[in-house]
Amino acid sequence: MGARKHIAAEKLKEARKNLYFAKLVGVPSSPRKMRYVVDMIRGMEVNRALGVLRFSKKQASADVEKLLRSAIANWEAKNDRKAEDGELYISKVFVDGGVTMKRMRPAPQGRGYRIRKRSNHVTLFVDAKTNDDK
Repeated sequence: MGARKHIAAEKLKEARKNLYFAKLVGVPSSPRKMRYVVDMIRGMEVNRALGVLRFSKKQASADVEKLLRSAIANWEAKNDRKAEDGELYISKVFVDGGVTMKRMRPAPQGRGYRIRKRSNHVTLFVDAKTNDDK
C-alpha cells in the first residue's frame, strides 16, 4: 500500500472509533423489500425499534433485528458498559443493492425469460443521546 493510501486509511480508522455500527452483507432479498422494514425504525430509540421488529410480519425484520442487536453490542464493547434504557437510538441506517444473480426460466416456444435474484447490504449506525449534544 502506498503512503498516501496508508495515511487515508489511518484517518478513516481514527474517524470510525467514534462511530458504532454493524453491517449485514449479501442478504438474499431485494433492496426494496428491505427498505420497507428499515424505514419503519429509522431514528427510533433502540428498545422501541426492537419491539417493532419483533412483531413485524415482514421476513426481513428478523435480519434487521439481528443487525440491531449486533450494533448495540458493538456500542457496549467500545464503551465498556451496558446501554441504559432510552440511551441509544438509531442515528443512520441505509440499504444498498448487492450482487444480482441472473437465472433463466423456460418460456413458451423455446424462449427463456431472465430472472434476477437480488441481494442487498444493510448498514446500521447507533448513537447515544448524550453524544448528540456535541
